[in-house]
Amino acid sequence: MRLSCSLTPFILLFFLFLVAPAVSSGVAILRTDYYQKTCPDFNKIVPLELSCPGVVSCADILAQATRDLVTMVGGPYFDVKLGRKDGLESKAHKVRGNVPMPNQTVHDIHGMFKKNGFSLREMVALSGAHTIGFSHCKEFSDRLYGSKADPEINPRFATALKELCKNHTVDDTIAAFNDVMTPGKFDNMYFKNLKRGLGLLASDHLLIKNNSTKPFVELYATDEKAFFEDFARAMEKMGTVGVKGDGEGEVRRRCDHFNNLNV
Repeated sequence: MRLSCSLTPFILLFFLFLVAPAVSSGVAILRTDYYQKTCPDFNKIVPLELSCPGVVSCADILAQATRDLVTMVGGPYFDVKLGRKDGLESKAHKVRGNVPMPNQTVHDIHGMFKKNGFSLREMVALSGAHTIGFSHCKEFSDRLYGSKADPEINPRFATALKELCKNHTVDDTIAAFNDVMTPGKFDNMYFKNLKRGLGLLASDHLLIKNNSTKPFVELYATDEKAFFEDFARAMEKMGTVGVKGDGEGEVRRRCDHFNNLNV
């Protein structure tokens, strides 16, 4: 099974929304009505830059789009406070150590969240974002082949993944859904899958194995409302971590370039 690119925009937006605050610095005062006076059509129009040139930051658009996409696929609504500025630098080494890797331990991943003020419960709730999207075979292939194959993967699931990923070293675009049961819906199936040995990444599977995180997995697997409520609160909190305010960033004319670059 090959995946189409239809989910890629959601994954990119969600990933950037989670990562960007964690790797930036500074403090800004955010408000849900930040653009009420300067750009009152913020929530109504598509050609935003034409209506309010140089007013709305890419960071705010990204944050709002992430929330909207979550709700579009069945997830909870949460408030997005606005007023961010876009960063003035983008360096790979500032990302390393702030982005969870698929083979990291629960302790290491929680360390990344903890330094930004997130509890273990909030970390597990945010991990539920894996109910949507996909991962490339290279991120989990070590669980499938050779002497290090993970015996705790559901056998039928492992067989299907082996077949899917058999040529992943030649074609690195081959990927699998993070949630094989309801891949296009934001729900609590991710947590139900973990209990069945259907967690795709090693870091996913460890959430049900670790005594500290297992109770939260069990809770969210049986109570989708609790998951949605915790996820929404954690996302609101994530959206206020390390954002850049006035004097610490800019409002980019193009979201993929700094304003001082000639493009």
